[in-house]
This record gives sequence, C-alpha cells and structure tokens, in this order.
Amino acid sequence: MNDYNHQFVFEVAPIPVLEKKRPSLKERLAKKTTFLTGTAAVTLGAVIGAGVGAGVGVTVYNLWTQPAAVVVNNADSVTWVTGAAATAAPSTATVNVASSSGAGNGSGVFLTADGYLLTNNHVVTLEGQSSQVTVQVKTYDGRVYPATVVGTDAINDLAVLKVEAPVKFTPIKFADSDKLNVGDKVVAIGAPLGLANTVTEGIVSALNRTIQVASSAVPENSSSGGGLQLFSGSGTAVNLRVIQTDAAINPGNSGGALVNDKGELVGINVAIASAGSGSSSGSIGVGFAIPSDVAQRIANEIMKTGKASHALLGAGVTDWSDNASASSFSVGAEVKELTAGGAAEKAGIKVGDIIVKFNGQAINSASELTSAVRVEPAGAKATVELLRDGKSVTIEVVLGDAANI
Repeated sequence: MNDYNHQFVFEVAPIPVLEKKRPSLKERLAKKTTFLTGTAAVTLGAVIGAGVGAGVGVTVYNLWTQPAAVVVNNADSVTWVTGAAATAAPSTATVNVASSSGAGNGSGVFLTADGYLLTNNHVVTLEGQSSQVTVQVKTYDGRVYPATVVGTDAINDLAVLKVEAPVKFTPIKFADSDKLNVGDKVVAIGAPLGLANTVTEGIVSALNRTIQVASSAVPENSSSGGGLQLFSGSGTAVNLRVIQTDAAINPGNSGGALVNDKGELVGINVAIASAGSGSSSGSIGVGFAIPSDVAQRIANEIMKTGKASHALLGAGVTDWSDNASASSFSVGAEVKELTAGGAAEKAGIKVGDIIVKFNGQAINSASELTSAVRVEPAGAKATVELLRDGKSVTIEVVLGDAANI
C-alpha cells in the first residue's frame, strides 16, 4: 500500500444540522476523516477512486464551503466551457455521507424533478465500510436536504438516492455516450476536496477502456470492510468499462457529471490514475467515467426495482496471445470452461474459442470481456466474434442473468 506524504486540512463553517438532537457533522467527521481510495494498478500506477471524503491522504473537517455559482463577469468573453457548466450546474449536487465509523463526500446528478439522484456506490458505502449511513445532499445553490439510498450496484459502482425536498429539481439531460469520439470536448463538474461547483475542462482521451477496482460492496453480515482500496489480487475485483478523460478529476468528484459541450451528461466520474506513491494523489490528467448509456440503464432499473440486473455469458475465460514471447500483450479472451446450460454453451461457443469482439467492440483481455458483458442487462442479445481453428466465427448469444449464479 502506498504512503502519501502530503496532508491537507480544511476547516470551514459547519453544515446546517437537519435534526437538533443529532451530533454535529463536525463531531461525526472527526471520528474518521481520512480514506484510502486506491484501486487496481494500471500501466501508470494505481487507479484511485475519485471519491469518498477528500480522498487519499487528505483530512477533512467540513468540506461544504459556500458554493460558487457559475459566475459570468463579462458576457462578451464567455467560452463553451462557461455555457456547458451553466447548463449542467443546476442538475449537480454535493453528496455528504456519514456513519458511526466516519464520513466523506462525493458528487451526484439529479435524474428527476422529484429528487432521484445518481452517484457512485463507493460514495454511499464510504468505500465499502458501511451500509448504515446518513446522507445529505447540497444543491448547486447551497440548499441542504436529507436523502435516502434507494438502491446500489457494486458491479458498475453506481447508486441512486432519493432527496426529500419541497422543491422541484432540474434533471440532467443525457447524451448518447455511444456517439462520443476521442477528442470530443468535455467538462467535469463536482466537489473535488469538497470544493463544491468546481468546473474542469478536457477532452475524451480514450473510449472503451477497462479498469479493475476492488469492490465497494459492503460485506454481508458486516457494517464495515472492503472498499475501493488498492487491489493486490486478493478480495473481490470489479471490472469497469469506462471513458478516459484528461479533465481534472480529484477525490470528491466521484459520482459527479462529465458533460459535453452542450452540458449534456456523457459520463459519471468514478476514478483517477496515480503515477505512483508520494504526492501524486491528485489529478495527473488520467481520469475515468462510467458511460452515460450504462449509467442511465442502471439508474432506471434501480429507480424501478431497487436493484440492477447484469448479464452473464457463462464462460470462464483467460487472457490470450498469439505470440508466446509477447504474453503481456493480450489480443483476446480464450474460453477455458463453459457453464452447463449457460448462455455461451447454448449459443454454440466452445472451449478453446478466442473471443476477439463483443457487440462490435474489440476484446483484448479477459477483463475487457467481463466488463463488456456486465454492462448489459440480463437477457440481452449480443454478437460475439471469435477465432476457432484459425477461422473467424460470429455467434449470436442471448445472455443469462448474473443473479442466478
């Protein structure tokens, strides 16, 4: 586990207390305010959760500063960034979560006018530490309301909250993330280090990237444990299919909006990459967001049923390369075993097949196949392209339900 040398302390005015007899937020924050949010190692180093608390090595006592609105002092010199931020800002919020073991903050976006809000699972579970939490949501204009957790999805690291308030909110407008291009302009809006309504600009750096993180699901029969911590090959791993961006994302941005130049949602910010130990705990220009199409599907299912469904291929796979001397460069997922009666077996996939594309997207490793399958709903139809005895084969598959395993 990495050591982080720098520590920052922010002390600001206390949050309005919603219940007179409740302990103050400062008292709850003082119990535990530092969170490790490392995840799996990538080429550059560790992927770090963009989220809970102030993130890696940061101590926070009350991060909810008075929000700064999207200020325009000179209308003659506004940019597309100003326009995108002004359009999306009313649909964004800061999410504060507290439990008996600690507290932290992330970000979120409103889904409906009556208060359904989308954020990350690792935000509402305090990185897997607790399922018994108290949640408050602060809107872009500084109002604070209580919220409850409607449902969570640890597989895609998403969660839906219901904000109780006597007002109507502005739902975020979703864009089609399948139509994104590398190089498209984007803006991230959130609360890095608790600094609400922070806007950063960048581009889409890569699409269909797969990262591996430790699950933020709370262990069964326990109120703490797990979390989005440095993944060392033990415990439960989650593979996420993400958008990569160079828009600055830092701890506290988790669950926040990544929007296009029209202010439409293209992704939910979820993680950042670190170049290594030391002071590199903030943005280095490598951030990741869950595509809006995936986020919208998961959110709609949670709002309707309280949970999300996940597809299952029913095949055990490993990384495959056609060159033994270049084994570190995978170019497909080799089928090693099949689940009896599973989707893959029913469709005619065989042990030894090399899956190279799933729904038209290139598959370079077992983790990429896993993440591509799990973003689909149970029962979805998929096109699998594979190599069999040196020949290309295309197979249509009706995916199973991961809930049945």
